[in-house]
Formats: sequence, structure tokens, C-alpha cells
Amino acid sequence: MLISLFGAFESGIIYAIMALGVYLTFRILNFPDLTVDGSFVTGAAVAAISIINGISPVIATLMAIAAGFIAGCLTGLLHAKGKINALLSGILMMIALYSINLRIMGQPTLPLLSETTVFDQLGSFWAASGIDTFMNGLLTSMGMENVPGTWGILFVMIVVTLIIKLLTDYYLKTDIGLALRATGDNKRMIRSLSADTDTLIIFGVGISNALVALSGALIAQYGGFADVGMGIGLIIIGLASVIIGESLFGTKTIARATIAVIGGAIIYRIVVTMALRVEFLETGDMKLITAILVIAALVAPKIIHSRREKKRRARKREELANLKLKEL
Repeated sequence: MLISLFGAFESGIIYAIMALGVYLTFRILNFPDLTVDGSFVTGAAVAAISIINGISPVIATLMAIAAGFIAGCLTGLLHAKGKINALLSGILMMIALYSINLRIMGQPTLPLLSETTVFDQLGSFWAASGIDTFMNGLLTSMGMENVPGTWGILFVMIVVTLIIKLLTDYYLKTDIGLALRATGDNKRMIRSLSADTDTLIIFGVGISNALVALSGALIAQYGGFADVGMGIGLIIIGLASVIIGESLFGTKTIARATIAVIGGAIIYRIVVTMALRVEFLETGDMKLITAILVIAALVAPKIIHSRREKKRRARKREELANLKLKEL
């Protein structure tokens, strides 16, 4: 159980980077971007083929970010300059990226088990620190037999994800970030103030898909392979993370919203992992579990709000009734 939850937390913190990208388009820009399903694989494909060809894993990951940014910018161009519907432009780019990803990889699946990834480099460095021995010794002393192989991936990814979160918070509070948020809220209003909304949309969608591609590159190196179908339905996972996080933690400020998205991604992976341990559920039921989670996250807040509203009205009626009795 501990190993399963640990793995879910590890993968969840990596997928949280993708969820932050989805948050930028769906919540900040109000742009239903389906490019995510393709740009995630693009990041994985570019990183995998680069590592196989002897490029440093760090450089390969940076190349994946650049590829995702270009893919996002192309989607933004289709919408902003080509005047194509936002949803349709994302679908068109997603379809195009499927063939492009196959071209990049040269085959449907690229194994990385025999290659040195960024996590392998991290593991060798982390092992020398002695932190793994300390943490696992602490767990063993508490009576836990199965302990994680390394804590390095978890700790480093927490730091990386938090840095990206803080940079996102800072960016959205700058003049350009405020213009980006205003574009999502009311494009006509911000355009009347002489802002170039087309450039803002293109750049915003580009940043979003750069984060998605980064997540894809890291997941490929974490899992040891890149597959052309690994991005199918990923937009649903991203939306589930955003919706679950917002429902549980709220969105009063940008800083709170971004931490909620990260928390939502982690909770999503943990819930899916726990659900798959149920005997009658199989790996193929993952999409069904995701759909149920999203439905629950959407419906539950409304039910809770409705009950609170009923209680508030009942108290108000009771107070009015008591007031009338006192007047009599």
C-alpha cells in the first residue's frame, strides 16, 4: 500500500505540471485547448529520441519544452490569425501532432530502459547523499517492510513543481499576465485598451503547451518509455485535476488556485491508484474512474451549496417567525 501511494504521489506531482498548463488555457484564457493530448506526446517523443541519440537528458527535456511551446503557438495562430474556432483549432493541431509524433519517434513506442534519463542521473546523485538510507531506516523502525527505492525523484519534483507554480503566480501578476487574464475575462474590453489580444492568446497557449510537453518529457523518463498513444484522454485528466483542486481548496487568489491545481493532480492520482486496488475494477476502467471523479467534483459543490442555502433560508424564516411572535 505504501509503495502504491508513494508512486501515485510521485507521478501526481509530475502530472501537476501538465495540470498547471491546462489551468492557464481553460481558466485564465478561457480557451478550450485540446492540443494537450498531442503536445504531451510531443514532449515525450522529443525527449526520448534525443536521449536515444546521445543528447544530455537535461538538454533533451529543454528541447521538449521548446517543441511544446511551438505546438501551442501554432494552435494560437490558427485561432487568432486563421479565425478558426478555438475548440476546432485545438482538435486540428492534436490530429496533426499524432502524425508528427510518429515521424519524430519513427515507431509507435520508444523504450528508454537502457538509456540514462534525468531521473537516473538524479538517483545516482541522491544515493550519495544518504537521505534514502535515513528515510527508509525511519520507516523500517516504524514497522514498515516495503520502502521506496529512492526519495530523490519525489523531493526534487516537489521543488521543481513549486518553482513552476511560483513563476506562474509571478507571471500572472505582471502587466502581461494581467493583460492575459483580462483577455480571458473580456477580450473586447482589453482590445479597446489597445492590447494585442491575438499575441497574448498565441503566447498564452504556447506557455500552456510548453508546461504540458515538460510533463510529457518527465513522464516518459519516469516510466521508461514514450508511446504515441500516451496522451489519449489526457485533457480529461488535466481538467479533473483542475476541477478537483478548485472544489477542495478554492480559487480566491491566483496563488491559491495554482496550489489547488497541484493538490488536485496529486489527489486524482492517489484516488485512481486506490480505486484500481478494488477487486472488480481493472486498468481499463481508468477512464470510467476519471469520469466519475469529474462528475463528483462538479456535482458535490453544488449539492453542498444548495444544502447551505436551504439551512440559511430556514434560519431566516425561523428568525422572522420569532420576531413576529415578539411583536404579538
